[in-house]
Amino acid sequence: MRLILLFAACVATPAFAQDRVAIPTGSGVANSPIGQSTTAQPAATVMAEPVAMMIAAFDRDGDAGVSRVEFDAGLRHSFDSVDTRKAGSLGYIAFSDWSERWLGDRNTLPSPFETDRDGDNRITWDELDARFALLFTRFDTNKDGSLARSELLTLRPQMFDRDRRGRPMSPPAQRPRN
Repeated sequence: MRLILLFAACVATPAFAQDRVAIPTGSGVANSPIGQSTTAQPAATVMAEPVAMMIAAFDRDGDAGVSRVEFDAGLRHSFDSVDTRKAGSLGYIAFSDWSERWLGDRNTLPSPFETDRDGDNRITWDELDARFALLFTRFDTNKDGSLARSELLTLRPQMFDRDRRGRPMSPPAQRPRN
């Protein structure tokens, strides 16, 4: 009988352990100590913009960095893959197709409105190249002419404005003025 109970306890223990994960909250709230078991996902502190993920995919030699040559070739390949008629430009709908294919969503940045510099409702290769040249310069924080993975990440400070369930906390009550 003891053997059966021991076996049942061993089998059931992993199931109980799976529904809650200890995640340090660090919120400083008295009812929310560090390591309290919760099912809430912690706030992300390191993120990659969709355009940064696209640029990281331009790495062809596997060195975990993107040189300017790899960047230019990858960008050209992405443009040509959508410009199937070889017109040399993309309308806004085709640009949205490009954005969905290469950035993961039709509404990601850069938008067609910021890329279309001459306002003709078409994005030419030169306009896309110019916009991405600005992005390359922005990401190349150490100015060495290539992009390391760490340069493609965005660091965000941890926010302590949410309760343990991830809901926004209300602002502190204001004292009435006399």
